[in-house]
Amino acid sequence: MTKGRALAVVGALAAGALLASPGVAVAGGGPGHGGPGHGKPRVDRTQQALDRLVGEDGFPAALAAVTDARGRERNLVAGVGDLETGGPVPVDGQVRIASTSKSYTAVVVLQLVAEGAVDLDEPIETYLPGLVRGADFDGHGITVRQLLNHTSGLPEYTNRLGGAFEARTWYLSARDLLDLALAQPRQFPAGETWGYSNTNYVLAGLLIEKVTHRPLEEAITQRIIEPLGLTETYVPNRGEIEIRGEHPRGYDAEVMFSGDLADITDIDSSLGWAAGEIVATPSDVNRFYTALLDGKLLPPAELEAMTTTLALPEGAFIPGVEYGLGLMKFPLSCGGEAWGHGGSIQGYGTRSAATEDGRAASVAVTALPQALRGDEASATAAAQHVLEAMDTALCS
Repeated sequence: MTKGRALAVVGALAAGALLASPGVAVAGGGPGHGGPGHGKPRVDRTQQALDRLVGEDGFPAALAAVTDARGRERNLVAGVGDLETGGPVPVDGQVRIASTSKSYTAVVVLQLVAEGAVDLDEPIETYLPGLVRGADFDGHGITVRQLLNHTSGLPEYTNRLGGAFEARTWYLSARDLLDLALAQPRQFPAGETWGYSNTNYVLAGLLIEKVTHRPLEEAITQRIIEPLGLTETYVPNRGEIEIRGEHPRGYDAEVMFSGDLADITDIDSSLGWAAGEIVATPSDVNRFYTALLDGKLLPPAELEAMTTTLALPEGAFIPGVEYGLGLMKFPLSCGGEAWGHGGSIQGYGTRSAATEDGRAASVAVTALPQALRGDEASATAAAQHVLEAMDTALCS
């Protein structure tokens, strides 16, 4: 897998030539879908943004779930859910949310902090003795907090993964992923700067398992999914490659920027594990972030720790974004900020965030921009358009 297509590139979501089918707004009907007696329908700017993602950028499909400050929900789709059959995009269909999973993993770690089982400023060596050993680093000098906010300097395991199609059905254990990382030199000394690395969250997942003495998927399910009633969210079982519920197909290309899309929906997502394995619907992701900001998952002290952010090095990530503990702070075009995360994995890209006044939006596309026809510049532009679609949904 090239660096551009690796799971680490959560900031990247490129231009192509697929033709959009008409988008629709459902689940109560959004603006732009007034009936008789309602006067001239208003333009739904979020629907327009989804239509552009398909018609101009070339994503096969785009989905969005939007909640306004009064709690009213609507779901929108554009494009085609299955390129082979021409089937429609399932409304609020399940997608692989990739690195958005980091927020869920971080919440569980912070719940353990609140319970007194973990200390954010304790070295990871305390909890996983002897495990983190590299040529120029070890677990004595890396804290739990540095894992969660990506200041550990740990190398990126996805740099050593094979091609997406070659490895699509491989099962990789957490130790397999860690071995890929620890064979490389560090990015920088711990605490010196910021550098995104999925390896941090593999270790966070192993920490959860060591402290709870239970599998990671059980901890996420019992501590987050079940209490919030997220019935369309799950952590895949070991070896599970198909998406369980209704879902749009996901696509990738073996040659970047070729636009030669092939179905890559069914993969063994163990390559993401605690860093990016969860499957969910956009509306469920909205409910998760809304509950998080409402204080339903963490006590005030731990929520404050999660939302204490770092300004990132110039060019390191999406402009204006800051990073907390498994949580991004997005500046909004209409003023204020939103809290969430983004994710990219073969076949799917997501951007999700919520505001403290109750607004929430999740946008998903069914290919990564590097798979579509174009070049690096067009891929960067398309990635920005996905983020802008989320911003539009929150600000409209």
